[in-house]
Amino acid sequence: MEKFDTQLLKQLYIPPADSHKGQNGKLLLIGGSPLFHASPIWSLEIASRIVDMVFFASVPQNNQIIQNAKEQFKNGLVIREEDINNYATEADTILIGPGMEREDYKVRSLEVLDSIEEIKERASSEGEKTFFITKYLMKKWSKKKWVIDAGALQMLDLSDLVQLNGNVILTPHHQEFKKIFEIEPTSENAKIMARKYNCVIVLKGKEDFVCSPDKSIVIEGGNAGMTKGGTGDVLAGLIAALSCKNEIFLSSAAGSYINKKAGDSLFEKVGYYFNSTDLVKEIPVVMKRLIAT
Repeated sequence: MEKFDTQLLKQLYIPPADSHKGQNGKLLLIGGSPLFHASPIWSLEIASRIVDMVFFASVPQNNQIIQNAKEQFKNGLVIREEDINNYATEADTILIGPGMEREDYKVRSLEVLDSIEEIKERASSEGEKTFFITKYLMKKWSKKKWVIDAGALQMLDLSDLVQLNGNVILTPHHQEFKKIFEIEPTSENAKIMARKYNCVIVLKGKEDFVCSPDKSIVIEGGNAGMTKGGTGDVLAGLIAALSCKNEIFLSSAAGSYINKKAGDSLFEKVGYYFNSTDLVKEIPVVMKRLIAT
């Protein structure tokens, strides 16, 4: 498998000096749950540093995350679940899953729920709600670019990927990959699954393997400081933000590389003793050094 060529970074979109608000990308992020409050905040924070606008929808009963978002996240819009479709029309990419709950079993249903209101009324658990809302939105917004992460990824019905016509990125770590695809998490199997489901897979680990149906790259680097909770949410937000204005394989490979380089930069400063908030702050510094100079 080829290593990442840093010349690919030169292909990334850079906002023109004369650009106006909204021209440099809009991201819709759906995440959070009564159980997981902080996860989507890391995705939101990194994305807001890259695109012009982030729309964030979470569960209405999760008062803590909504209040935190309003207080901490001032660079986007916190929207109601009922308004997701209104904002999806504007979004270049939809990121779903950070902080969403899942079930230990795989939901299997031929029943189609036709609205977010119906899903909220009829889902018997937060995990089932994750399944149905992901399924519903993927069908309704099949022409959008998608990043599917965490809870939504673990509840994903793989048969639904075909309707996205290759415009989807999956971001599993090794345990998630094994659960989703029911095979061992190896670079070769990631390539096989990317071809089978016509998607880009970012298999996260000590080395990240980024695979599309026709090409693959290994991303080296990173350190044990990046095993802390939230670093996957940062990566998902970074990849999703980049994909708003770039092709999805480039966004995935570049996002993985930048994320690891930011982790290495922090390691030089503080060793293993950094967290996901530190990573969010370091990524723009690294991007400036790698891309904008």
